[in-house]
Amino acid sequence: MSLDDPVIITCAISGALANRDQCPAIPYTPLEYAAEARRIVDEGGVMIHIHARRPDGTPSYEVEDFRAITEAIRAELGGEDVIVNYSTGAIGVPVAKRIAYLRELRPDVAALNMGSMNYAKYSASRKAFVFQTVFSNPFDEIVELLEAMNELGIRPEHECFDVGHVGSLAPLLDMGVLAPPLHVDCVMGVTGGIPPTARNLAAMVDNIPAGAHWGVIGIGRVQWMLAAAALTLGGSVRVGLEDNLYLPDGTMARSNGELVARARRLAEDTGRRAATVAEARELLGV
Repeated sequence: MSLDDPVIITCAISGALANRDQCPAIPYTPLEYAAEARRIVDEGGVMIHIHARRPDGTPSYEVEDFRAITEAIRAELGGEDVIVNYSTGAIGVPVAKRIAYLRELRPDVAALNMGSMNYAKYSASRKAFVFQTVFSNPFDEIVELLEAMNELGIRPEHECFDVGHVGSLAPLLDMGVLAPPLHVDCVMGVTGGIPPTARNLAAMVDNIPAGAHWGVIGIGRVQWMLAAAALTLGGSVRVGLEDNLYLPDGTMARSNGELVARARRLAEDTGRRAATVAEARELLGV
């Protein structure tokens, strides 16, 4: 990748963990997802990462909820193009269930977590973990998801929470279950994963196979520092209410559109520009 490449701005529209008690702007219903999608696209976002929810806000892995959200977004955009990206990350949800909504709805892209890890949130003030679990993503599940994506013509987005996850790409390439062009995202800021520093981002990027498109996913308020680092290294960025609820000045975002607008401005301030949907499709091989 090059600093001359346009920046793909992705927006993770809702996530599955945060709720409206934490941020009133998180969408729950299909119509709320659609309104947020409109704001995202208007501000320069070209890919929307979707975790499905039921209208009461609880996470869902059902085909009908993914369908209702996606159809509402498409209707709101009225034929305007956007890259649809579904999450496949889950704890305790069978792989077959996750493949079912991919098979039925066939998004352009599907996120694929590249390794197992401790996944936690730590409170320095309490001197305790306020959330902790084991995020299991064994190779047999990764391969099963990849084979389904290959069959369905869905481009995988490889979410890597540590350098070892980046290294997991090599055997999959050698097996032939994975083929270029790759789309790799460095996920930073999760306790249990790689610490969120610019130096660590550069180390992760150095391990990504040559020719891959890559970006950064910063979790929490470190998002903006990591986004700036990625932009100066030639990468793309993801923002959105799944990852971070706050603007750089500490103000809570009133919409995903506000986060996308700041990411676009940051790209422009570093001398780069946001990719169009057509450019993003070409870069990703979608």
